[in-house]
Amino acid sequence: MATYVIGDVQGCYRTLRALLRAIGFAAGQDRLWFAGDLVNRGPDSLACLRFVRDLGDRAVSVLGNHDLHLLAVAHGIRKRGADDTVKGILDAPDLPELLAWLRGLPLLHAEAEFTLVHAAIPPSWSPQVAQASARDVESTLRGSGYEALLRAMYGNHPARWEEARTPVERQRFTINALTRARAFGADGAMDLRFKGTPEDLPEGLTPWYMTLGSAWRQRCVLAGHWSAAGVRTGPGYVTLDSGCVWGGALTAYCLERASLTSVPCASGDQAGTIE
Repeated sequence: MATYVIGDVQGCYRTLRALLRAIGFAAGQDRLWFAGDLVNRGPDSLACLRFVRDLGDRAVSVLGNHDLHLLAVAHGIRKRGADDTVKGILDAPDLPELLAWLRGLPLLHAEAEFTLVHAAIPPSWSPQVAQASARDVESTLRGSGYEALLRAMYGNHPARWEEARTPVERQRFTINALTRARAFGADGAMDLRFKGTPEDLPEGLTPWYMTLGSAWRQRCVLAGHWSAAGVRTGPGYVTLDSGCVWGGALTAYCLERASLTSVPCASGDQAGTIE
């Protein structure tokens, strides 16, 4: 049995199937972990959602910012953007079931020494604080107050965990950190604007994976989201967004073998190619 962690799929279903063939995925034996952003920008978000959902307990996916955006659009909280490719989901006969399944996904998955998130872990968080903060948001998202949470999650403040004084502010910070952040300042402030490479970060900002506190030294954090950073491995982290939807590749990391497998974006899966 093997466990494969897969970076941002973003509706690139053909590439996902090619990657599963490349790793020799055996549905009855192996497990798949997805680093969030199953949907949007690519041409077949509906097939991706259905595929992962139908794997049942053979798959784990954390929520990414595009997955949360889909929930907000589907519930009339946000308008569908010009670049959004989620119309197939919104028109699907099983939309209610898909949305309920999405709302049930975690923001953070921890198992053995591994922690899976979509984007980042703030420098001030211990593993215990990270898990408790994620569980708080997940509980609200799965309950009757989920629409209020979807409305309140937009915004870039507070930028520091210490400044999150109300329940709404703590939940917004948690969502931003786990699904949107890439870098942090020396004071722990989250930057949500920079999208370039880690090497091009403005002075004073550090990639999230270089700010992990000492409590994370015995763990390995796996994340996606930062396509400009690409695939990187180091002490305590693996980043897996290799920019498939932008014409790059889709990457899987095998937990048991600490090995990487990538396949190029399949023809027709790149953003902008949807019919």
